[in-house]
Order: sequence, then C-alpha cells, then structure tokens
Amino acid sequence: MIYEFPNQTDPIRQGDIFIGLPRIEVSLSNIVIVGENSERAAKWEELASQTDPINIIVPVRSVAAIVATQDCDASRSRDITLCEIREFHDVERKSKDTTSPKKWKNILTQHARINQKWFYLPPSEQLGLTEKMAVDFLVTIRVPRKDLENLRTLRCGRLNKVADEHFRERIGEFFRRYPYDEWYALDEQEMAAYTKEYPDTKPFQWQKVSTGSGSDNVG
Repeated sequence: MIYEFPNQTDPIRQGDIFIGLPRIEVSLSNIVIVGENSERAAKWEELASQTDPINIIVPVRSVAAIVATQDCDASRSRDITLCEIREFHDVERKSKDTTSPKKWKNILTQHARINQKWFYLPPSEQLGLTEKMAVDFLVTIRVPRKDLENLRTLRCGRLNKVADEHFRERIGEFFRRYPYDEWYALDEQEMAAYTKEYPDTKPFQWQKVSTGSGSDNVG
C-alpha cells in the first residue's frame, strides 16, 4: 500500500501518521473559568484583554492526525502542526452513498484533482485505519515538538515516498489557492443554467438583468 513503517527511534517527518493525539475544542461564547473554589462561565470578549494565563475547562478528544510541518522544521521548531484524519465520508460529503468501485475511482482520481481540501488515505489494518480516510486540511492541531517526540509510540506509520511527494504538493496547493467565485465570467444564459444547479449563488452586478427597457446586463 502507500505506507511505510519507521522505527520508533526515527525522527518525526512530514507524512508521519499518529493515532491518539488530543484535539481541543474551545467555545469562544461559553468559556468555563476555574478558580480556587469556584467556576464561572464567560465569553472570550470579556477575557481577550487579559495577558495573564487563565485556567479554563475545555473538552478534548483523541483523534488521528498526520504531520503537515516540513521535515526541516519538524526537526528543530518549537511546535509541529498536524492535520486531523477523519473518515472519508465525513470529509467529502459527496461520497456518502458511494459504493461501486467505478464511482470510487472517479472520486479518488478526478475529484481529488479538483477538491484541494483533503488528501485520501486508503484503509490499512497495519495502521489501524479500517475505513477509507481523508486528511482534512481545514482542521489543524499544534503540539510541542518535544512532547510529540516523546509520543512516537503513537506513530503508526508514514506515507511512502510517492504518497509523501503528492501530500507535500497538495498542502502547498491548499495554502496557495486563490479564492474566487467560479461563476464571475458567465453570461446571462450560462448564469441561469448555473443557478439552476446552485440556487444559492449570488450573481455579480454585471450579471444581473436590467429592470429598465431591454434585457441587457448591467455593465
């Protein structure tokens, strides 16, 4: 498969897969502050100006994640960034009802080139990934490098050379991507066809039909 299995003493590299790292989720509208003998809830806007550490209660859950930090930084930087790994159906909702190999083939090849928000990870019993999984580039986790080095027992494997080169390029594409509304250059008829498929689309001013005499677009 597309994985390899480093020795426990090998240094941490981009593409290393860990299972059992903490993901902390903080609600900025409901923060529970812990005092010596009390607890109280607050909103972050009440606390934003404070510079001293604040003791709060936050939920944490164990997740799988892959190292996104480049090799040179992973060997010496203070922190390492990882991206969460989740079941593919949860990351790519269009695959929810997919069952046939032909449809999966289309998603994992054609759609993978179009959708830059995820990276596919096939199942591997040796890694402990029993389902089709995906790296979610939108969900990042930052951990201290030295702490992660002490948790290399949780590293179950890493991407092989071919997959790692692809993974590195996909991360670069994700953070380089230019956000734009793909329908901005459509004419009136093309825009009408587009909005039938995507009814929540808002046309630009030059794509709106004039309410005066004639039906020319406002330019």
